[in-house]
Formats: sequence, structure tokens, C-alpha cells
Amino acid sequence: MKEYELVVGMEIHAQLLTKTKFFCSCPSRFGDAPNTNTCPVCLSHPGTLPVINKAAIEKVIKAGVAFNCTINPVSIFARKNYFYPDLPKGYQISQYESPICSDGYFEILTKNGEMKKIRIRRIHLEEDAGKLMHENFRNSSLVDLNRAGTPLMEMVTEPDFSSSDEVHDFLTQLRRILRYLNVCDGNMEEGSLRCEPNISIRPPGTSELGVKVELKNINSFKAAKRGIEHEYRRQVLSLDMGEKLLQQTRGWDDNKGESFLMRVKEDAHDYRYFPDPDLLPLKVPQSLTDTVKASMEELPEARKRRLINDFGLQENDADVICSEKSYAAYFEETASQCGDSKMAANWFMGEILRVLKTESDLASFPIQPARLAALVRMIRNSSISGTIAKKVFEIMLTKSDSPENIVADHGLSVIGDDSAILQAVSEIITEFPDQVSQYVSGKDKVFGFIIGQAMRKMKGKADPAKLNQIMKNELEKRR
Repeated sequence: MKEYELVVGMEIHAQLLTKTKFFCSCPSRFGDAPNTNTCPVCLSHPGTLPVINKAAIEKVIKAGVAFNCTINPVSIFARKNYFYPDLPKGYQISQYESPICSDGYFEILTKNGEMKKIRIRRIHLEEDAGKLMHENFRNSSLVDLNRAGTPLMEMVTEPDFSSSDEVHDFLTQLRRILRYLNVCDGNMEEGSLRCEPNISIRPPGTSELGVKVELKNINSFKAAKRGIEHEYRRQVLSLDMGEKLLQQTRGWDDNKGESFLMRVKEDAHDYRYFPDPDLLPLKVPQSLTDTVKASMEELPEARKRRLINDFGLQENDADVICSEKSYAAYFEETASQCGDSKMAANWFMGEILRVLKTESDLASFPIQPARLAALVRMIRNSSISGTIAKKVFEIMLTKSDSPENIVADHGLSVIGDDSAILQAVSEIITEFPDQVSQYVSGKDKVFGFIIGQAMRKMKGKADPAKLNQIMKNELEKRR
């Protein structure tokens, strides 16, 4: 089998987080009953005219700034003509020759530890189509037009990817940025973020691009990675068998792990683009671009670097905490209030994320940063042990009381009385003579087991420092 180089360019579609659709006042909302969020404009009744949603313009400018694009002062809306049951007009309002954003870039960290620049050819605005419902309709398809007219941002990269891993990493960072900026919710399972890899192969060392195959509407990063790898193998096998590759649009069946032919050869001229006569050229004043830039939130990579520098976080912890804007905000507030960023990070990475596996997000999480910070402070000042803190945490999930009140109400305060601790230590020394003998003979590692048994006997309430000291004193007497 001959060697070939993989070349991939990406098209990414992201629904913009606006309250209403692009050209009408219908709600732009997922999950409502089919065909309830529609009006004569988005249903394309004769005589209706589109009116541009300013919020959509501002959000796509945000994305353009984040990806280092030029924000063009004038862009033009065009009609992209194709006929499909979920496209009421018979054309889609999009941008072709004059997009709102162009000539950007984004850097990703490759597997060999080098930064690679991915060029962004353009980011343009368009309206989304409706949705065809294929399941459970006895070999028929039904049309839901709630999504028709939703504002959509399309990003087109140059063919700069040379592996499926690079694509996966790029999409992960892209989604994180769009969510941070509140441009798109990134819910791929709902179709608000979709991607279409354009895949070709060529002999190593050559610069000419091979025949392009587009995989349509992939809605998970894992599926994108699998689809690219499958399509690479399919194209290599075709050439090895002496077949001629054709420019195609192919679908992806993630269950079967294979692509399938949808149509052969599709170029821009097939869509017969022309300027939309109902929409004047879009003029973006510099003042609007400046206002959007001034309102930009801190981007995830910058926030990650700051948390590492200011709070001393480890790289992996910082990456997880900054994966969601709400995570980073929660951690920062907790760490600032408790005065111990390391302990705050440990609790977030451990107990908080454990609970969040069954919660939708931090908005509904019952323990707010101030309460968690109070719990951490109690550990730091030795009011409770780490073991007791976990018990208090579980109670805090169901009760709104402060951790101080919970500790008092449930009798969970640390036992610091020397005589009580000494009694427990004496009992453990009697109950575990073999382990005590091992320690006395010089096997210090067994100390952890002995102290664990003592803490268990005291139901986690012993002052850890005092327990350790008294246990060592009693054991050393036997050496």
C-alpha cells in the first residue's frame, strides 16, 4: 500500500445564541413543539421581507475577533439556491464573495509539542434550514421548520490539518471559545454545532491538493475523527485499486463506522449565488467593532495561563477547570474566599466534578462557592478533618445550612482531647499487635495502616496532627 499524506480543511456551522431568528422575531429556541416557532417571514410567504438581527452581527464579530480575523466594513448577503423540503424559500440567505470576517488564524498544540497555525479563510453569516424528521414515520419524513431562519455562523478553514487528532483538538478549542463568549451553546447533540471535514490525500512532499471529499453534518468530535480516518483509508484503497477519485459529498454513518455517497461534484457555481435584492450591503462601523472588542470576555487559554500563574494550579487541573467558563468562575471565587487555592482545586477536581456527573451544570449545583470556601477554611483551621469534611459536604448537598451549623448539629467537631485520643491509640496498639511489631522492627510504611485504624475508631473526628503525634510517641516507646 502506497503512502499518502492526509489533508483536511474544515467547515464549521454554529447556531448563534440570539433570542430571535436572523430575519424575523420568532423565538430561536430548541425543543419546542414542531412548527410552533414560525411566521410568514421564516416560512417565506410571498411579499415578506427580511430584517437583520443586530445581535447576530455582534456575536459573529466576537467570534471573528477571537480568531484573529479582519472584520470587513462592508459585507454582502447572497442567495444560495438549492431545493430541499426543509428550505421554504428554495434558497438560503448566506454570504459568498464578501463575508463579514476573513483572513484569521488559530494556533493549536500538536502531538509533538509544537504550535501549529490553522488559517481561517472566512467566517460568514447565514440562516439555518429546517429539520427533516426521519424516524418512526413509516418510511416517510416530516418537516419541522422551527430551526428555519435561525442565525448561523459558518467558519471555513484553509486545508491546514494533517491528522484527525489536529482536527479533534481544534474543534475542542473552538467549542470552548464559542461557549466562553456566549456565541454558541455548543450542544452538538442538539445540532447547534456541526462540522464538515473536506478530506483529500496526496503523495508525500507534493503541494498540489488531491480530489476533495466532503463529509456532511457531523455532530460529535469523536465522529469527526473516525470519519476522517475512515475516509483516508477509503481513498487510499481506491487509488491502490486503480480507481479514479471523484469529488463527492458523502454522509457519515457513525453506527456502521463508514461513509456513503450522497452526490457527486458540487462547486459554488452549482448554487447560482447572487446578491440578495431584499438586503442592502451590511456596513459594520468601526465603532461597533471597537465596542464588541471592549466587551470581550477573557478567552479560555488566557484564563488557564492566569490561573496557573496566580493560583499555582497544575497544567492538567487548570485545563479541566477552564474547560467551562462556569467552572473557572466557581473555582476562582472559592479559592479567593478560602485562601487556599490548592485545596480549592482538589475539592473541585474531586468532589465537585463527581457530583456534576449527574447534574446539568453549576447553575443548579446546591453548594455555592462561599459555602465550599467555608468548609475548606474549617479543614485549614483544624475544626474538622478531611474525612469529616466529606461527610459534611454530602449533607450540604441536601441542606442549605452553613458547614459550621452542620458540624454543630451533627456532633462532627474534631476531638482534640489528649486523653480521648490516647485511649483510642492504646486500643489500636492492643488490637493490631502484628502491625505494631512490624513498625517497631523498622517497617515504617505500616504506620499509615495503624493511624488509619485509629482514625476509623474515632470515626474520623480525631485531630489528625495530635493523633499522629500521640501514636508515634506510643509506638516509639516500644522500640
